[in-house]
Amino acid sequence: MNPVPVLMYHHINPRKGDMLTVTPEVFEGQMAYLAKAGYRALSLDQLFAFINGTLHVKQKAVVITFDDGWIDNFIYAFPILNRYHLHATVFLITDWTIKSSAKWEGIPSSIPSHEQSKTLVQTGQEHRVVLPWEHVRNMADSCLIDFYSHTKSHLSCDELSDTQLLEELGESKKVIEGRLARPCPYLCWPYGLYSERTVSIAKETGYKALFTINRGVAKAGSDCTAIKRILIRDDVSWFKKRMQICTNPVLSYWYLAMNSHGCK
Repeated sequence: MNPVPVLMYHHINPRKGDMLTVTPEVFEGQMAYLAKAGYRALSLDQLFAFINGTLHVKQKAVVITFDDGWIDNFIYAFPILNRYHLHATVFLITDWTIKSSAKWEGIPSSIPSHEQSKTLVQTGQEHRVVLPWEHVRNMADSCLIDFYSHTKSHLSCDELSDTQLLEELGESKKVIEGRLARPCPYLCWPYGLYSERTVSIAKETGYKALFTINRGVAKAGSDCTAIKRILIRDDVSWFKKRMQICTNPVLSYWYLAMNSHGCK
């Protein structure tokens, strides 16, 4: 079976200039390519089944993920995903979403850069940059977008005590399940930081698959507690080449073997 690249996005907005932002024009080009080339966008449930060998995916497939839950995911990414009928997942930081909802004043007139967005979150202005529950539900109700955990408050999990980590993972899971009335069995580690201890606690908390920022592709039989992803660049040509390589079992094997950083 073909490997499945898990695509990692953060921001989709017109603010060029950092490695975590893809412009709407480029994102549209990337999604148009996936649709035209016949790629299937899997949900995380489908990816989990593929890895465990209970789902056989004959066509080329990808998984589309967004970290943090920024409002630009709703403004720019969601309409494009809807246009091309492509499934995606957003990993939410639930404290940020709760705080955004408490002060929500409507869609902002302009979208800050990633660095500016981080500063706004640090100064209690989540409502200017983070998805509120209202739009989380709108996206979830489309049946195209799923929401899972990026922890409660985006701390470095490997530095937390067992008690603190249980709260970070458990509260986030509980809030998402309570708000959306759906299971939350998937977790994405903040900053990609984890250890054997954090993985063990995540499994105890009820998570069955864990996502990293380690570069690579998912394959049948991959480790579900350390699913690799590919950080996507603001470049359509680069994107096409990487998708062609990373969904080909022979090319991806040799490319990954020769490149210790994965499908970069």
